[in-house]
Amino acid sequence: MLPLLSLRLVCEIPDDWTDAGWVNPTEELELTFALKQQNTDLLEEILRLVSDPDSAQYGRVFHLTLEEVSSLVHPTELTQKVVHHWLQSHGITNCLTVRTRDFLQCTMTAEVAEKLLPGSKFHRYIRDDHSLVRSSAPYSVHDDVHQHLDFVAGLHRLPPKGQDLRKASSNRKQKRSKAGLHLGVTPSILRARYNLTATDVGTAKNNSQAVAQFLEQYFNPADLAEFMGMYGRSFKHLSQVDRVVGIQGAGKAGIEASLDVEYIMSTGANISTWVFTNQGRHESQEPFLQWIVLLSNMSDLPWVHTISYGDDEDSLSTAFMMRINTEFMKAGVRGISLLFASGDSGAGCKHLGKGQNTFRPSFPASSPYVTTVGGTSFKNPFKITYEITDYISGGGFSNVFKMPDYQASAVDGYLKTVAATLPPPSYFNTSGRAYPDMAALSDNYWVVINRVPVPWVSGTSASTPVVGGMLSLINDQRMLKGRPALGFLNPRLYKLKGQALFDVTEGCHLSCLDEQVQGKGFCAAPSWDPVTGCGTPNYPALLAALLAE
Repeated sequence: MLPLLSLRLVCEIPDDWTDAGWVNPTEELELTFALKQQNTDLLEEILRLVSDPDSAQYGRVFHLTLEEVSSLVHPTELTQKVVHHWLQSHGITNCLTVRTRDFLQCTMTAEVAEKLLPGSKFHRYIRDDHSLVRSSAPYSVHDDVHQHLDFVAGLHRLPPKGQDLRKASSNRKQKRSKAGLHLGVTPSILRARYNLTATDVGTAKNNSQAVAQFLEQYFNPADLAEFMGMYGRSFKHLSQVDRVVGIQGAGKAGIEASLDVEYIMSTGANISTWVFTNQGRHESQEPFLQWIVLLSNMSDLPWVHTISYGDDEDSLSTAFMMRINTEFMKAGVRGISLLFASGDSGAGCKHLGKGQNTFRPSFPASSPYVTTVGGTSFKNPFKITYEITDYISGGGFSNVFKMPDYQASAVDGYLKTVAATLPPPSYFNTSGRAYPDMAALSDNYWVVINRVPVPWVSGTSASTPVVGGMLSLINDQRMLKGRPALGFLNPRLYKLKGQALFDVTEGCHLSCLDEQVQGKGFCAAPSWDPVTGCGTPNYPALLAALLAE
């Protein structure tokens, strides 16, 4: 997805997608138009006031409603008129808007889309059994319209390939099986490590949590019931999802979808859970953006959302990421906590040519307005011990977003403490937003999929719903005391300065396999680090800290 400019722009199609040719001119497409918003600076200031413990409003003011957010950021009348007139002049009238009026989703034929966006040429692209319609050709938009739009979606961006969570784990299995059998991580292991008791379950009626799936991943309700029957006997729990938003596919259950649902519901036990799933009605839709649009169109949403999804920062336009950041802020001022997995590629690696490499940050993990969750392993894989880094745990420094004030002191402390052993400065941006913010176990989970217990499932897709479930439990206790939901957690999290968290100080994550760094990215250190963030949750201490005035 590229920024809208009157200049012509080119999109490269990744090698793993095959061009199956031009689509029929009468084929129906759906494009999403992101209209320019108002008062985004004021939105950011309100987010700071309701999220920063040093603010007089913190914990005392309830968050904004969707209607209040809409009245703040909705596009100007001029912007709405210009964009609507432009679309109608091309015969495009089948459009849906959202309650904040800043997105339009319009259906049109490929022929009309190519006239609307001169230069675009829509082709069908295929990867495995997945088919999408996109335009790799450059296109242009007139300046008069361009100034009223942030981007058009449905043209350029192709989704990243999902991580094979079992493949990442198979190497570990081979290494460890020589020493004996490892039974693996289950809800009872997590509850023991993070000090949750059988009574740490949800009881507040107005509490809820959610997971979101984008890569045609589905969960099977029978798998969830089986999982809870096997692993949830020691604590009160729910065995059914309360609401599915979107279309559940008819195929086999996916490991990631099963993992997300089973572990948010066993950590955030007995709390109403939603699943956002997006199959897409059109091959031109982008599922992640569909979820973003939904957030702007639903007045009642779960308080905690965990999302195991990301893409390389450098594969996305700055205009797109900046607008998505505004959408995250809109969620934050409503009291919604958004947790994203930090990724499973360590520091990442981008080849610049001529033997030159650099680390490769991931988005939305690098957004300053979400809480990003990294991964850890047990020091002794056979016992509940202290944690060390999981070498796949994503982390690093954004090349797009500057470091937010809430983490500047913690990150500066890390950079000074480990200055002598840091990777070369050409590999990362020391002034960028640093991530992750916290972590949890991400190695060797048991998951029930297609009615069969499957071991050795790993990745930050596991740690993220575990942390999300614990934040839901904390929200539960806050609501029982008449307090607002946690909302955007990061300013409060960094103010704790490691209090209520288990510090992870051993291990490094992977990166570029070259002469300079030899596959080693960043390493854990006392306090915050770019592999495990501020540490892993000690639930009773974290609960006490986040209940305190």
